[in-house]
Amino acid sequence: MSNFENKVAFISGANRGIGFETAKKLGELGMTVVIGARDVAKGKAAASELVSKGINAEAIYYDANDSTSANDVCAYLDKHYGKLDILVNNAGVNHEQLMGKNNSSSVSKDALQNTFQTNLFSVIELTQQLLPLIKKAPEGRIVNLSSILASLTLHSMPNSPIDPAKAFAYNASKTALNVYTVHLAHELRDTQIKVNSAHPGWVKTELGGEHAPMEIADSYKTSLHLATLDKNGPSGGFFHETDGLPW
Repeated sequence: MSNFENKVAFISGANRGIGFETAKKLGELGMTVVIGARDVAKGKAAASELVSKGINAEAIYYDANDSTSANDVCAYLDKHYGKLDILVNNAGVNHEQLMGKNNSSSVSKDALQNTFQTNLFSVIELTQQLLPLIKKAPEGRIVNLSSILASLTLHSMPNSPIDPAKAFAYNASKTALNVYTVHLAHELRDTQIKVNSAHPGWVKTELGGEHAPMEIADSYKTSLHLATLDKNGPSGGFFHETDGLPW
């Protein structure tokens, strides 16, 4: 895409970590970035840091567990911008031990419900609310932050590279998110909107832990790539940086 200066991006959960790095890189291209944050004070502090770097940034309230916040985000973006070029569904949670334990027979109902609420249901709700604004943009882009742990192909193969990571609620929520990516991309296949799932890498975030190999500063690459695809770019795919991943 060209003419980034006229584009508006909304990134959920972007006051820190992968979302913040994504907002920074989109802003460095000249876009206006709107940070969605559950803690507005932290969101405004993050936006102020971006503004100090010459980026046009602001923060508004968004909480995946607040059923009214998606509507409020939509109303705000409609009032101030009248469109949305890029939606990065970045907010996500994990309530389980990611590595070394298969909890499929014991995962709690609360863990399942809370994980799916943030990682799937809220993403669908926010995307549906914002889709009319995305349709008003010349080349809308939707990026869903998934995980390589969503890959049924990799989990089920012999000598799987992700074999130790069997946190059922988290993995299943991201697999379901990938299904949403495929289905929404199919529905929008005759439009200028592209929808893709992103595996950012195993990152040293609060969720990823201190043993993750990727630094937070490098975690933006996949989201940035998918958010700035040109008109010939893919839709309905699952990627790490520019490489396709198996479903």
